Amino acid sequence: MDPDPVPSLQPKKGFGQHFLIQASAIRAIVDATLAAPSVRLLEIGPGPGVLTAPLLEDGRPLWAVDLDPEAIEVLQARFRDTPHFHLVHGDAVHQDLPPGPPFAVAGNLPYNASTAILTRFLLGGLPWDRLVFMFQLEVAQKIIGRAGTKDYGPLAVLAQTAARVTRLLKLGPGAFRPAPKVDSAVLVFEPLADAPPPEARRALLALLHRSFQHRRKTLANNWQGFLPPDRIQALLASQGLPPAVRAEAVPPSTWRALLAGLP
Repeated sequence: MDPDPVPSLQPKKGFGQHFLIQASAIRAIVDATLAAPSVRLLEIGPGPGVLTAPLLEDGRPLWAVDLDPEAIEVLQARFRDTPHFHLVHGDAVHQDLPPGPPFAVAGNLPYNASTAILTRFLLGGLPWDRLVFMFQLEVAQKIIGRAGTKDYGPLAVLAQTAARVTRLLKLGPGAFRPAPKVDSAVLVFEPLADAPPPEARRALLALLHRSFQHRRKTLANNWQGFLPPDRIQALLASQGLPPAVRAEAVPPSTWRALLAGLP
């Protein structure tokens, strides 16, 4: 375990903060982020700045967004003489940033907002060409889950429709302060060249929420009142799906085709 880089900043449960203190993990996240061709960087939830400092060494302009006012004070003091550092006090789920080319984005995401933050990027809320994000292991498994497994759901379909997703690291509680009660994982997202446009992704997510609303029910049952029964069966048949198929059995590529077949 590595020493705490900024002992004065206390993690706050209300912000879902667990500060990363393992040097090898910090280096791996930074290297994966800087490998992107982006001309500007973005960090979500920098906290004490353990990722911020090595990211800034690259020289590319870095925006950092944090909701914790105490973290903002620490970061302002620590990097006040760094002209390519742009600190934003705000909520990454909603915060606007200057328009421009895509970001390479890093973040040890707060546990209580990680899914909402990821969804914003996946739906095209901000431009990006790489995401390197830390999640609770359980959440990470729901993102990389495969069709036919219990982890497979709307988030997995959306993520795998928009990006190539790979697991970079798995970390135990000792890599953080305070130590969480669960393991964590770092995932890397790289946008797919043929990913549907943002408006289609939003429509897909709405369809997925309806389709997975009752996991034990068939798609036909979950779609009752949404499409006429004959239209449902015709749409399923067009993709080679049996009449009693459940949402969890449909792979991401087929979801795109189903969406395209809707009126």
